[in-house]
Amino acid sequence: TVLAPPGAPVRYSRHTRAVFPWHNAWENPEQLVEKLVTFGQAQPEPPCLFYQEDRTLLLVSRHRERLREGFRFVVPDAELVEQLVDKARFQQLAAKLDLPVPVARVINPGDRIPGDDFPIPFPIVLKPLVRVPARWEPLAGPGKATSVASLKELRALWPKIMAANLPILAQELVPGPETRIESYHVYADEKGVIVGEFAGRKIRTWPASYGDSTALETTDARDVLQIGRALVKRLQFRGVAKFDFKRGPDGRLRLLEVNPRFNLWHHLGAIAGVNLPALVYGDLIGAPRPMMVPLAAQFRWCKPWKDKDAARASGMSLAEWIPWVFRCEAKSGLAWDDPLPLLGATLRRGIETLAHAVRRTKEP
Repeated sequence: TVLAPPGAPVRYSRHTRAVFPWHNAWENPEQLVEKLVTFGQAQPEPPCLFYQEDRTLLLVSRHRERLREGFRFVVPDAELVEQLVDKARFQQLAAKLDLPVPVARVINPGDRIPGDDFPIPFPIVLKPLVRVPARWEPLAGPGKATSVASLKELRALWPKIMAANLPILAQELVPGPETRIESYHVYADEKGVIVGEFAGRKIRTWPASYGDSTALETTDARDVLQIGRALVKRLQFRGVAKFDFKRGPDGRLRLLEVNPRFNLWHHLGAIAGVNLPALVYGDLIGAPRPMMVPLAAQFRWCKPWKDKDAARASGMSLAEWIPWVFRCEAKSGLAWDDPLPLLGATLRRGIETLAHAVRRTKEP
């Protein structure tokens, strides 16, 4: 049973037996929790609950006691979840535990224009603590962040920063393209034992700078695995997480963020031999943990309808890209034995686009 917005591909999958009425977890969370618990308690046994967005992570974490009345799930310590999701609190945690993060500070609406004593070395990157597209995009475009080369440039941008009316994280820029972003994926059980892990890196994003991932691959980077294990221990982490790093020109890994939830990488990890959700599921129902085969490096995932533009921007021709996509072991929303997610989502988007166009033609 899935809880997803109308038009989401997962709603059309042959594996989806039922669709829970859509509720946005940011809006009236207590009402959603009550409806979920009622659903869970009506089942023959408590279902296992998985979540893959910050809004649903926070819903599960903040209402964990009530939700446990109807579900089985894993979630990290409540205080740690809040510290990892909130970029400002994450910086405080990083300073306390001496995590290898770039220097950063929060810019709040109404702050004075920075002077020569600005504490972060340039160039810097600006990221919203909460991305509100209508406010963020006039400042930075469609990307998740934007870079600023100098104090002079920051001051020139200041009116737009204030107009965005958003708390923004200013962070020391780690030089290099998005392909220098690598990640460590892990499931640590309630005793802190690492049950499954794998490493990966980005191949392409769209937009090319600070965009969403469109192509990924697993790796066997030993230093990523080593630092990931060390951080799990330092944070006393329990649950599922993705640790994002950026490899600097000197080869050193800098920690950008930690996402303590399920995510799109787990599809690729399962194809490559480390199925973290399956490990969690086995623990939750008390079944023997499934056998995990040794991880093979360089299994690839892509989101074809977005990666086409990303590949073209990177200099890859269509003739090169098409066979590359067919060789990808994992494709978002596309499976030959389960075609309805792609077809259903595409049809709905087409109907919505047509309806929007018709409404606009009727406007005076």
